[in-house]
Amino acid sequence: MTPSDLLPFLLLGPLVAGLLIFVMPVDERSAWRVEVLHVLSIFFVLIVGLVVIASVLSGSTIFASSNWLMVDPLAAVFVGLIAVVGCLTGLYSIGYIRHDIAAAELTLQQLKVYYGFFNLFLFTMLLVVTSNNIFMMWAGIEATTLGSAFLVGIYGKSTSLEAAWKYLIICSVGVAFGLYGTILTFANAEAGAVDPHQAVLWTSIVAHAAVLDPMLVKIAFVFVLIGFGTKAGIFPMHAWLPDAHSEAPSPVSALLSGVLLKCGLFVIIRYAMVTGGTVGPEFAQSLFLLLGILSVGVAAFLFFTQRDLKRKLAYSSVENVGLILLGLGFGGPLGVGAALLHIINHSLAKALLFCGSGNILMKYGTRDLAGIKGVLRAAPLTGVLMMAGAMALAGFPPFNVFVSEFMTINAGLGAGQYWLVGLCVLLLTVVAAGFVQIIAGSILGKKADAMPVRDVGWQALTPMAVFALLIMVMGIMIPRPVTDLLTSATHLVQQPEASTIVADQAPPSIVFQK
Repeated sequence: MTPSDLLPFLLLGPLVAGLLIFVMPVDERSAWRVEVLHVLSIFFVLIVGLVVIASVLSGSTIFASSNWLMVDPLAAVFVGLIAVVGCLTGLYSIGYIRHDIAAAELTLQQLKVYYGFFNLFLFTMLLVVTSNNIFMMWAGIEATTLGSAFLVGIYGKSTSLEAAWKYLIICSVGVAFGLYGTILTFANAEAGAVDPHQAVLWTSIVAHAAVLDPMLVKIAFVFVLIGFGTKAGIFPMHAWLPDAHSEAPSPVSALLSGVLLKCGLFVIIRYAMVTGGTVGPEFAQSLFLLLGILSVGVAAFLFFTQRDLKRKLAYSSVENVGLILLGLGFGGPLGVGAALLHIINHSLAKALLFCGSGNILMKYGTRDLAGIKGVLRAAPLTGVLMMAGAMALAGFPPFNVFVSEFMTINAGLGAGQYWLVGLCVLLLTVVAAGFVQIIAGSILGKKADAMPVRDVGWQALTPMAVFALLIMVMGIMIPRPVTDLLTSATHLVQQPEASTIVADQAPPSIVFQK
C-alpha cells in the first residue's frame, strides 16, 4: 500500500472508531469493550501517522483523494503532534474516566459519549491538517468546534454547560470570519488565471500567488487571522479559552491546548504563505508581531493572578501562542524554525501539566491552588512530573521550551526588534514567577496532616512519564528525524513553491543543527 493509499485510512480510523463506540451497547460488564476500541483507534492513528511522516521525510509530498488531501513537511509536523499527544492523552483518559465513574461524576452512557467524541475530535483535527481543499480545511476547523464542545460540557454542570455554549458561540462566530477569508481567496484565485476546478486547492493557489490581487489577499488574510485566530486563542479572540479549558475533563484540556490551538495556527500559516507570495512577508509579519506581543503581555499578567490551576494553565496557552506568533513575525529561518519548534515543545509540556492537573483533581478534589498543598509529599510521582512540566513551561533549561524560547529571542535580535525582545523577556519573567509560585506553594508546600500519602494509578502516571521523557529529550538533543522534518517545514514556509519538491531535495539542516 502506497502512502497515498494510506492517507485516507489515517482519517477513517478514528472516524469509524468514534461512530462504532456511539452504537455499542454499554453496561458494567461491557464497558471494557469501549475502552479497547478506543485504545486500538489511538494506536492506529499513532502508527499510521508515523508511517505517513516517514514517507514525507523519505519521499515527495503525499497527495490523495484527487489532491483534496495532502501532507507536506509542514502538515507532517502537525500530524505527528496529533498522533503523539492524541495517543498519550487517550491512554491517560482511561484511568481518569474510570475515576470519574467510580466517583459518580460520569455515567456509563457518558463514558461512551466521551470516547466517541474523543475519537471524532481526533478525526476533525487530522482533517484540518491534511486538507489541501481550502473549503474542506474550513469545514474541518468548524467540525472541531462541534466535536469538542460536547467534551467540554460532558459533566453537565452549570459551569461546564456555560463554558461549552460560550465556546460554541464565540468560535462559530470567529470561524465565520474565516469563511469570508476562504471565499475571498477562492474568488481571487479563480479570477487570477487559476482553473476554477483547481482554485479550491491550496497548492494551486500558492503556486499562482504572484498573480493574485494584492488588496484582496490582504483583506482575506485579515479575515483569516481573526477567524482562525479565534480557534488558536490569539488575543483578543481568546475569551472562550479559559472557561473551556478549565471545565473540560483534564485529558480534553490537554488536547485543546496541546493540539487544537495549533490547528488554528496551522491554517493561519498556510494563508500567510499565500499572502507572502503575493505582497511579500512584511504584511503578515507585522500583524503577527502586534498580536503576538499583545497575547504574551495580557496573558502573562492574567496567568500570574489566577488561583484556579486549570485557568492558570489556560492563560499560559494564550501566552505561548503569542510567542509562536512572535517567532513567525520575526521571520527568517531562525524565527520560523523557532515558531514550529515551540509549537511542538509547548504541546508536550502543556499536555503533561494538564494531565497532572487531572491527577491533582483526583487526589485533592479541587482546582483551587489555595487548597492544593504538598503534592510532592502526598503524591510523589505526580509531584515530580508536575514540577518537570512547570519548570519546562517556565523556560528553565534543560527542558524543551527553553530551547525554542531562546531561538525566538535570538531571531528577534537578528531581526533588529530590540525593544520588542526586551519587553518579551520581561513578560516571560512574569510567567516564570507564576510557575515558581505553583512549584513553591503547591508542589513543594506542606501537605495537610489528613491527606494520605498515595499516588494515582499507573494508568494516569505512565502517559505523564512519557510526556516528561519527551520534553527532556527535546530539550537536550532533538532527534534527527525531528530536526529534518522541522528544517523541511521551515524551508517550505519561507518558499511555498517548494510544496511539491521531494524531501531529499530540501536543504540541509541549518536552523536545528547542534
